[in-house]
Amino acid sequence: MTYYLWDKFMLCLCTPAVVEDVIVVLLKRVHRQIRLDSSLVNTRTSGRAHGGRMSAAALRWIRCRRLSTAGPPGVKKVLQWKDLRKVAKVTGAVVLGGCLFITYEMIALDKAVTIDTSAILQEKNKSYIYLRATPSDEKDNLTGGLTHKARRELHKAARRFVEISSRLLLQSLDAAKLMTQVSLLQEHFSHVDADPHEVALWVLLKKTQSANKAIRLEAVQELADNHHWHDYQYQTAAQVIDHRTAVGLARTPQVDLRFFRHPPALPDLGEGLSAEDGLRQLLASLPQTEVDKCVRYFTSLALRESTQSLAAQRGGLWSFGGNGLPYAQSLTSVPSEKVESFCLQALVQHSKVRSHCDHIVANGGLQLLQRVYHLRTDSMKIQRNIVRIIGNLALNEGAHQAIAQSGWVSVLAEMMQCPHIMQASHAARALANLDRETVKEKYPDGVYILHPQTRSNQPIKADVLFIHGILGAAFKTWRQKDRNTLEEEEAAKCEDDYTECWPKSWLAADCPNLRVLSVEYDSHLSDWMAQCPAENQRKSLAYRSQELLKKLKLAGVGERPVVWVAHSMGGLLVKKMLLDASQDPDMHGLLQNTKGIMFYSVPHYGTFMAEYSVNVRYLLFPSIEVRELCKDSPALRSLNDNFLNLAKEKDFKVLSFAETLPTNIGPMIKILVVPTQSANLGIGELIEVDVDHLNICKPERKDSFLYKRSLQFILDALQSYVTH
Repeated sequence: MTYYLWDKFMLCLCTPAVVEDVIVVLLKRVHRQIRLDSSLVNTRTSGRAHGGRMSAAALRWIRCRRLSTAGPPGVKKVLQWKDLRKVAKVTGAVVLGGCLFITYEMIALDKAVTIDTSAILQEKNKSYIYLRATPSDEKDNLTGGLTHKARRELHKAARRFVEISSRLLLQSLDAAKLMTQVSLLQEHFSHVDADPHEVALWVLLKKTQSANKAIRLEAVQELADNHHWHDYQYQTAAQVIDHRTAVGLARTPQVDLRFFRHPPALPDLGEGLSAEDGLRQLLASLPQTEVDKCVRYFTSLALRESTQSLAAQRGGLWSFGGNGLPYAQSLTSVPSEKVESFCLQALVQHSKVRSHCDHIVANGGLQLLQRVYHLRTDSMKIQRNIVRIIGNLALNEGAHQAIAQSGWVSVLAEMMQCPHIMQASHAARALANLDRETVKEKYPDGVYILHPQTRSNQPIKADVLFIHGILGAAFKTWRQKDRNTLEEEEAAKCEDDYTECWPKSWLAADCPNLRVLSVEYDSHLSDWMAQCPAENQRKSLAYRSQELLKKLKLAGVGERPVVWVAHSMGGLLVKKMLLDASQDPDMHGLLQNTKGIMFYSVPHYGTFMAEYSVNVRYLLFPSIEVRELCKDSPALRSLNDNFLNLAKEKDFKVLSFAETLPTNIGPMIKILVVPTQSANLGIGELIEVDVDHLNICKPERKDSFLYKRSLQFILDALQSYVTH
């Protein structure tokens, strides 16, 4: 009866009115049953009274039933209707409310535990690559020592890691939330057998894609600083990072090269073609418009040099009416390296023209240069020229993606760690032009950054520019003094102290918040020594001054305090540039920020070398630069007078060094190139040093007087800007 009543009750449980009616009906049935039982008991009791004796227990039970069913008429009426209806209402309301509450809680709980598993599944599919990239020896150890239960636990931990990392990747990464997430991850992984470095790697990789520049830079620095990544984690990072992050890592000191993907496979050149043939075809495809005479000269020179097969094909043109065979046979002794050098020299000139850069990239020049670079690992000069071209191409931001995709970032990162300063500096220039995150300046061809070559938290307060003289260069002019044979034994004891470029090695260490630049330009004593005949018509001081001012402005020179350091004719060039800047409103910043100038044997009043003798002048056939250095030249006198007026007006600090020893310019000739009278500008301090003209700018040691006095002048000129 109990189950029957409950089923009926649950079927009719829809509304409070229905529940009330059902309960009333059921209670009436129960009351009627009780009355029937009571009457039955009375009948049996009366029969026993007449028919025999009854036990005391039976009488007591019957009496209790009578008391519960019998009573005054008024009481029976209340129990039947009014009280029963109230009980039915309360009971129905309680039951219905409980059912509704339980239903609401179940719906709320279902919503609370609902998880969007699409992101988890996506990251789980990705994780198959990374979780299996375990070294083979580690796999052997695991498979040999782990039981089935341990493997199952590892899989659980991996799944949990994927779920947590996917949640992280779906959330925004501001700094405060990131710290909270990292702390939560530490709590999660405190009882899970998973490598916390996995989470840290993904967090850092996500930060490198943040919209906040500060967060991106911090993430790149943390990636490079952590050296505990596993091999497969480096491979993971190499596949995920974009070219912006890769450039940032490449410009981080001593970065692990495993962060970079290997250059992609190079396409085939074609049957019977060599690298030099590819370079020649690339040159032939470039336009000859928008280029000066020197570019056309270098291009024709490179195309004229040929292998035997190409000479035979074009012999009718190059052998002046013959079949080309004798000319082709005469070229069989020309080495491929020389031909490649000619082609690369021409490409350097073309890469200075922005419109030609697009042609070089579109015609597969990046892949071709990659091939030559790896083929000529024994030629540092060829590799430098190739990286020089890449640096020129990087001036065009539209080529950055193509440069990165062709694998050049990894090549430049490796070259940055080369112990040779020239190699590292060429790579540093190219990477600086690629790095638009932290470098706003651009470094044109011939402007090399010696410090800082990598990203640094040290703010740059001022610039120091080094300008070489005739026959000089951006690096070799500023090397440490060459040691003679007698000093070799002593030098062997302190070999680590020798430097190929003291501004980079010594000055950068003593003044880390300086930017040190070195400028290079072609110069020669004789027109016979010119690489391009057209150079003789343009390599005057006036032309070079305008050319270098444009490059220095692009490099941001003039936006900070500046100190100039010049050797020989470089000092004349500095004076000419400052005078030209005073006439150009756009260059007034350079003039106002010039704080000091240091001259190493600069011929302010000319030199006797240009007019040493009639015979020497005839042999030298001096170039325009040398003719401008003649003693008491009117142009030189005018330049010096105008500069003195400017220096006094702007209150430039000036320090001049003068040589006192003659210089060997041949087996039988010694000459004092710049006498003390010519090295004396007329303002500032003049110091005579017992060295010749070539070594006046090459300190013997870091603790030598020449370097210490030079350093002191730079600090004095920039005393309110730099720290020592």
